[in-house]
Amino acid sequence: MLPILTINWNPNPEIFNLFGHVPVRYYGLLWVVGIALSYIVVRYQYRDKKIGDDKFEPLFFYCFFGILIGARLGHCLFYEPEYYLHHFWEMILPVHFLPGGGWKWTGYAGLASHGGTLGLIISLWLYCRKTKMHYMDVLDMIAVATPICACCIRLANLMNSEIIGKATDVPWAFVFERVDMTPRHPAQLYEAIAYFVFFLIMLYLYKNYSKKLPRGFFFGLCLTEIFIFRFFIEFLKENQVSFEDGMSLNMGQWLSIPFVIIGLYFIFFYGKKKK
Repeated sequence: MLPILTINWNPNPEIFNLFGHVPVRYYGLLWVVGIALSYIVVRYQYRDKKIGDDKFEPLFFYCFFGILIGARLGHCLFYEPEYYLHHFWEMILPVHFLPGGGWKWTGYAGLASHGGTLGLIISLWLYCRKTKMHYMDVLDMIAVATPICACCIRLANLMNSEIIGKATDVPWAFVFERVDMTPRHPAQLYEAIAYFVFFLIMLYLYKNYSKKLPRGFFFGLCLTEIFIFRFFIEFLKENQVSFEDGMSLNMGQWLSIPFVIIGLYFIFFYGKKKK
């Protein structure tokens, strides 16, 4: 028997179809919205710090491609290496090659946040080499905006009925009809709400304490709060791939641990060391 307030969830992930072949999905739209909101927040910080537009304008392209490439490679290599190492072009292109010939447009069905974080860190290093800006200053500014982007990405997962939670009898359980008729934790929504709260905290700290906090603090706080939450929310999620079933901690949890350690280092030690 379903809980009284169970929400039956089965939205069409496609908004419309472009030219009859290219579907426009909520998933892609919410990714774009997340990056656009991050763009606005970081632009505000650049102007607040009186950094010229000539240095800001290339930032978007480095971030966009760093996140996309990192997130895609992260999913393929962390979660499905056996398949994608034998289907290399599907790792690069947003299509699925059919066994009988031809192909089907799928979009990038599989993006990993840990890989996206690594891709972003590497792309910002390349950006700083080009613009001669201090690497940690840029990471701190990006860190303030990152949670709002993460919030939109989890809402995108919700619209796709993916990364679902475990079965539950809580009254706000979602029935993801595309998966099964079992009431489950809306883990994507939990994460989206948490990341939105983290964003408000980051924005408050920046506006009130940015001149008092040491270099590297916002970067460290961003990694720590997001990946500590990610570690614990995984206990409410179904495993994404079958090999995780025999693991004491799943892949998302193991990948979160080093990010938390790095984050704590930047919060408590990096600024003091530089002083």
